[in-house]
Amino acid sequence: MFDIGLSEIVVIGVVALIVIGPERLPKTARMLGHLFGRLQRYVNEVKADISREMELDELRRLKGDVESAARDIEQSVATAQADLNAGARSVEQQLSSVASAASDTSSVPPAEPLAEPPGAQTPPAQAPTTPAHRAATPGADLPRQPSLPGFDRQ
Repeated sequence: MFDIGLSEIVVIGVVALIVIGPERLPKTARMLGHLFGRLQRYVNEVKADISREMELDELRRLKGDVESAARDIEQSVATAQADLNAGARSVEQQLSSVASAASDTSSVPPAEPLAEPPGAQTPPAQAPTTPAHRAATPGADLPRQPSLPGFDRQ
């Protein structure tokens, strides 16, 4: 703070001894020490108050930033929710229109089967599917699964 050297302090002490006198010099030095201590405490308190105010302002600014970010997120979530609801409603409308169209066509009586053209072959009769027949041919009721080339199933 002050650039005072040892020689300058000695000069100030000698002048104080001459001006104040040897009887009052210890009391005056003690009083100056107390005043200097109070001044240091006051300066430290002011520094601490300024530091607290700066931190408080920084926290307020940070709080505002966080609140604005939260509002932005809330708005984006609300927008996304509205978009999803609109999409769900449009899908529901499409499904209901398809269902109503399907119910309208099902009320029409089915057309009679066409007669077979002359000379068409009839499909061969299917094997009986009685429980006795299934027991006689093991695996007959299971559908055949395709196999990969080179891997024959047995």
